[in-house]
Amino acid sequence: MSTESNTLPEGSANEIDKLIHEPARLLIMANLYVVERADFTFLMRQTDLTWGNLSSHMTKLEDAGYIEVIKEFKDKRPNTMLQLTDKGRQAFQHYRQQMRSVLDNLPD
Repeated sequence: MSTESNTLPEGSANEIDKLIHEPARLLIMANLYVVERADFTFLMRQTDLTWGNLSSHMTKLEDAGYIEVIKEFKDKRPNTMLQLTDKGRQAFQHYRQQMRSVLDNLPD
């Protein structure tokens, strides 16, 4: 590892996507990674987040282009569905690879 280089070494914790790494957003991303779509209530139950916390983190992920929020009606009642975008799926896959690399490079 060169100290003169401006690039970080492979697997550096500084390369971890901090938007995803925040625990609540990590839970949201992980849950959406394994399903095609999920409604807001399902994610609240899965993550144990309050309505306000989930909404706040959802907005940050949506602003980053990682999730898509779909507002629709189900039996004349509003229903909010969330799904990962292609960008979000790729970001989460990269996050997983980086975390593996960081952990695998720790000394025993």
